[in-house]
Amino acid sequence: MTDRPRPSPSPDPGAHCLVFGASGYIGSHLAPYLQTRGHRVRASARNPAVLAARGWTGIELVAADALDPASLPAALADIEVAYYLVHSMAAGRGFARLDLEAAANFAAAAAAAGVGRIVYLGGLAPTTARSEHIVSRRRTGEVLREGRVPVTELRAGIIVGPGSAAFEVMRDLVYHLPVMITPRWVQSLSPPIALDNLLYYLARIPWVDASAGRSFDAAGPQQLTYAEMMRILAETAGRRPPWILPVPVLTPGLSAYWLRLVTAVPTDIARALIGGLRHDFHADDAALRRALPQRLLDFREAVAAALAAERRTAVISRWTEGALGARQQRPDYAYYAKRLRVSTETTAAPGALWRLLAAIGGDNRYYCLDTLWSIREWLDWAIGGPGRCRGRRHPQQLRAGDRIDHWTVVGLEPGRRLTLGFGMRAPGAGMMEFEIEPYGHDRTRLITTGYWHPAGVWGLLYWYALEPIHRLVFKRLTREICRRAERETPGPDALAHTQDKR
Repeated sequence: MTDRPRPSPSPDPGAHCLVFGASGYIGSHLAPYLQTRGHRVRASARNPAVLAARGWTGIELVAADALDPASLPAALADIEVAYYLVHSMAAGRGFARLDLEAAANFAAAAAAAGVGRIVYLGGLAPTTARSEHIVSRRRTGEVLREGRVPVTELRAGIIVGPGSAAFEVMRDLVYHLPVMITPRWVQSLSPPIALDNLLYYLARIPWVDASAGRSFDAAGPQQLTYAEMMRILAETAGRRPPWILPVPVLTPGLSAYWLRLVTAVPTDIARALIGGLRHDFHADDAALRRALPQRLLDFREAVAAALAAERRTAVISRWTEGALGARQQRPDYAYYAKRLRVSTETTAAPGALWRLLAAIGGDNRYYCLDTLWSIREWLDWAIGGPGRCRGRRHPQQLRAGDRIDHWTVVGLEPGRRLTLGFGMRAPGAGMMEFEIEPYGHDRTRLITTGYWHPAGVWGLLYWYALEPIHRLVFKRLTREICRRAERETPGPDALAHTQDKR
C-alpha cells in the first residue's frame, strides 16, 4: 500500500475497478456492465449478502461502509478506478451530514490506497436549489474533490430504468391511478437519461483524456415535464394515460405523505426526492457527448428498454429487490417491497432447524396458529383462489418449483435458506423466506422475512391492515420451529431468545 495516488488509471481494458455501493440501483447494474467490458470488478456493500443474492459470477464481493473507515482499506486495495455511488437518503432526516462524512472518509482512504481515479455519480443541481437532497449531492462531489485522488463527476437527472426512485414513482402512479390530483411539480422540466446510456458514460469516462478533475452533465435528448413522462410511460406500457389535475395546495411535505399512500417507494427516499422535484433541471451535456458519442435513447425508447430488461430477468433463486420473478412477472406490482422480519436465537442445531423447515406445510401444516392459516385459506377459496389446495410432492424432501399447499418453492439452499412464493389471491406479490444463520458458540439464529410487492393503493392497504396479524404469525412460527428443533438438540441452555426486527 502506498500513500500517493497513481497519476492516472491504466488504459488497459482489464483495469481493476471498485463499485462502491454496488447494492444500490446504479451499482447493481454497473458492476456486471463493467465485467462485460473486460474489467476486473470488486463490488462492495455494507451487507455483502445482498450482493450474493444477485448470483454474480467472477465479481469479488466485499463488505465496506464509508462511515466505518476501518472497513475501507480492504475494499480499495489495488484498485485503479473507484466508482463512488453511495448516499444516505434512506437514513432519513440529517442524511446530508452522513453523506459528507462518508465522502471525506472515502477520499482519504482512496488516497492512502493509491487509487488512480474516483468516478462520482452526482445529480443535476440548479444554482437556486435548496433541497437537502440536491445540495447534499453537490457538496459530496466537492468533498471528494478536496482529497488527493483525481475525481470525475457525472451529474444526471432522472434515470430511466427499473429501480430508479423517480421512475418507480411514475410507474406506480400510471399503473394504478387513472385520475391523479397532483402537486404542481408535475409541470417541472427534466432531461431524463436511459440507464443504458448512463452506464456507457460511466464505464468509459475514466479513460477519456483530460476528464480528471472535471464535472460533466449527463442527459437524454429531451426536456420533458413529469406529466409528459407519465403520459409516455403509460402509452409505452399499454395503459391508458392518466388524467392529471395539478393543484397548488400540495406542498413538498404533503406531497411526500401523498406518495407514501399511493406508491411503495420508501418514505425517506420519497421525501428527499420530492424536495428536488420543485425545480426545472437543465443539462449542458455537449462536452460529454463530444467526448463519448453514442445514440441517446429518447424517453419512449428508454421506457421500452427498461420494461424489456425486466422481462429478460433470469429466474430468481431467492428474493431480490425489484426482480420481476419476485413480483409474479407483473411489472404493475411495485418494484420496492414492504418487509417484515422476525428472528429467534436458539441452541438448536442448524440441521434440526432445516429438517423442520423442509417439512413445512402439507400434513404437517405450519406448526402453530393453524386456525388462522385455515381461515385465510377458506377466504381465498371463497373468491376462487387455490387456498384449499393442500399437499406437497414429498413429506420431507424439497426441490425448486415444488408446490407446498398454496406456496411455491422459489429457491432453496439446503441447510441455509428456503424461499417460498405466495400463491393465494391478493393485490400484490408476496414471499416468505427462512434463513438459518449460525453464530457464536453453539448458537443459531432463525430469521423469517416476509416481502410484499403491493399492487397500488389496494395492495398497500392490504399490507398495512394485515401487518399485525402477519407479525404475530411470523413470531409464533419462528419460535415454534426453534422449540421443536431444540428437542432434537438437547442441552443445558436449550432456550430460544426472540427479538423482532423489521
